[in-house]
Amino acid sequence: MENGGGGGDGGKSDVPADANEHCPGTQSEEAGKADACAGCPNQQICATAPKGPDPDLVGIVERMATVKHKILVLSGKGGVGKSTFSAQLSFALAEMDCQVGLLDIDICGPSIPKMLGLEGQDIHQSNLGWSPVYVESNLGVMSIGFMLPNPDDAVIWRGPRKNGLIKQFLKDVDWGEIDYLVVDAPPGTSDEHISIVQYLQATGIDGAIIVTTPQQVSLIDVRKEINFCKKVGVPILGVVENMSGLRQVLSDFRFVKQGEGGETDATEWALNYIKEKAPELLTMVACSEVFDSSKGGAEKMCNEMGVPFLGKVPMDPQLCKAAEEGRSCFVDQKCSASAPALKSIVKKLIENQD
Repeated sequence: MENGGGGGDGGKSDVPADANEHCPGTQSEEAGKADACAGCPNQQICATAPKGPDPDLVGIVERMATVKHKILVLSGKGGVGKSTFSAQLSFALAEMDCQVGLLDIDICGPSIPKMLGLEGQDIHQSNLGWSPVYVESNLGVMSIGFMLPNPDDAVIWRGPRKNGLIKQFLKDVDWGEIDYLVVDAPPGTSDEHISIVQYLQATGIDGAIIVTTPQQVSLIDVRKEINFCKKVGVPILGVVENMSGLRQVLSDFRFVKQGEGGETDATEWALNYIKEKAPELLTMVACSEVFDSSKGGAEKMCNEMGVPFLGKVPMDPQLCKAAEEGRSCFVDQKCSASAPALKSIVKKLIENQD
């Protein structure tokens, strides 16, 4: 979907740079099905992606006309805290008196309802369309999670059906006049990513934030995500290194004694000993590198690939607890390790957009 046509046939504008010779183009009815598509790395995506002019795009453009900024939150790999970041980014923007919408397009693994404290809520319809579910008056949420009769139900859908729901979210949800639409996408580069980019490109996408962890096994996939954004013409707002070392107040730790018979809890003894011998330690923050960042982590990768680095968010058990409880990490002082880092990233993001 790279504009400007790399490889393929005759310099078509919708031919990916890594396409086979005689590629029919991603918008052709033969995309992914023609003989020339055999063995192409894009074959499966092209075969399931929407083709040709889409009459619903007019409706999407009209609906998105009331949305000032559109931000995609992506990750190369699952389990890096992307949805946690999306949720807290939305809380932070709402706290700054912005009107915010959070759209969850992770069709098979919708975790946003839980992270916003909205489990069990239903979607309501009005003459203006679907109404988002509101956390606060200036923070609305939409997710397939609100549509499932049972939260344990598996969503087993092929690409076209996922694409159809994403289109419906964009076309039929009445966000009203909002400052930011944060789109939480599933990990990787799949049908959902192709669809959201195709549907939103005509409306103007501010760009994508990519979330990763410091170790190479995650950064390998982030490089693919960055190249995906470059191919489809989505600006990269920056990369966030999440879980960047453990930060925890010493008094919150659990201590154990290890022996031949297994582990014995020694928390009470250890804390009493510290309190007696060195009480000032109880308020200190203990730091530990959980993931191997000896290769330079996300910051070095960003320098190598020429993309912005937004900052690091430490692994904070209190942030994990806030996500589990569906609340903002900014409303109290409990998330003392992670909240300042997240605020700094949000501030940098907004400054870069001004």
